[in-house]
Amino acid sequence: MLLVFGLSFVLFSGSCLGRNIVFPPIHAVPVQAPLTTDNLENIDIITGSQFSGLSTFAHVPYVNCFVDSEAEKEKYDIAFLGAPFDTGVTARPGARYGPGGIRQGSTRMKVESAWNIYTGVNNLLSWAKIVDCGDAPLTFLDNTIALKQLDKAHKVISSRIANSTDISLVPRIITLGGDHTTTLSALRSTYEKWGPVSVIHFDSHIDTWDPTVLGGGISDYAGVNHGTFLHIAHEEGLIRNDSIHVGIRAPLIRRKGDLRNDIRCGFDMITARDIDLIGTSGIIQKIKDRVGSNNVYISVDIDVLDPAYAPATGTAEPGGFSTRELLTIIDGLRGLPVIGGDVVEVAPIYDTRGETTVLAAAEIANSLLGLMIAMPVPVKG
Repeated sequence: MLLVFGLSFVLFSGSCLGRNIVFPPIHAVPVQAPLTTDNLENIDIITGSQFSGLSTFAHVPYVNCFVDSEAEKEKYDIAFLGAPFDTGVTARPGARYGPGGIRQGSTRMKVESAWNIYTGVNNLLSWAKIVDCGDAPLTFLDNTIALKQLDKAHKVISSRIANSTDISLVPRIITLGGDHTTTLSALRSTYEKWGPVSVIHFDSHIDTWDPTVLGGGISDYAGVNHGTFLHIAHEEGLIRNDSIHVGIRAPLIRRKGDLRNDIRCGFDMITARDIDLIGTSGIIQKIKDRVGSNNVYISVDIDVLDPAYAPATGTAEPGGFSTRELLTIIDGLRGLPVIGGDVVEVAPIYDTRGETTVLAAAEIANSLLGLMIAMPVPVKG
């Protein structure tokens, strides 16, 4: 028995050594005192229960990022922001509960046990001070007002001086959606602080539809929705003409007109089935070649995943990526200057009992966090 155990240990150790994973220095993590009958009065603190306290992403500290008093303002480098908005959808609603669902999916993550087996990095132990600002206070009765409220929320959060000013003066935001309309507010915010950005858009839909096509020209109100926000962002000059879609597979409305407009809006396209032709490494390289060294905003619509992996979304499309494939692609973008990102269109009411979608969404958000930490960039302009 002892011989077998020893042999197994040697084989396991050898396989680990062969992976060439370089782990960074481990930061000191507070060691909790052993639980004894003498300190039971502190049992809640001692156990460090991951199911207690306020629900924040990966248990990062909650900060009220909207306070006015200078004395109350707390500095941070990366902020999570919930955008509980879903009245810009063309199919199933429910994404207003997405921010809470994604936070629920991140419950298993915490600072003491967040070392990534692939990268050797703990995103929660880095140079960056990470906080959760909670949800933006949005009305659900008027889309126009709600989006103006979200514009202001982004502006307030990004206008603070960052904690690590030697790396960046401007805090970065990861938005938890909410339907995809909410990305428009995020792009307005990044433009104000960073200028136009190249968008890496993971989605099954192009989302560059002209409002007169998707919205029918009924009104300006109807024309602002989760399928037109990239068209509007282009018209407002918020994004560069070297942006790219990844995972596209949904039908078009106009056979040729939609694609012409998509190119005019500055997008190249990687379809979902391209992964069968060029693999994840080919997709990663194509993305990097497209955006170059530009500042990048990454927007992930959860419906880029196949419904088998993410059923809880408003406009599911068969034939998408697996969760593993998507995470491999996103993690492969390390080194790009990512200055903002989001995970959107998560509608928890349609999820499985095993919380398939929210678990995937939380891990995607964690990967976006990893990209920001891996490539800190100074403010340009």
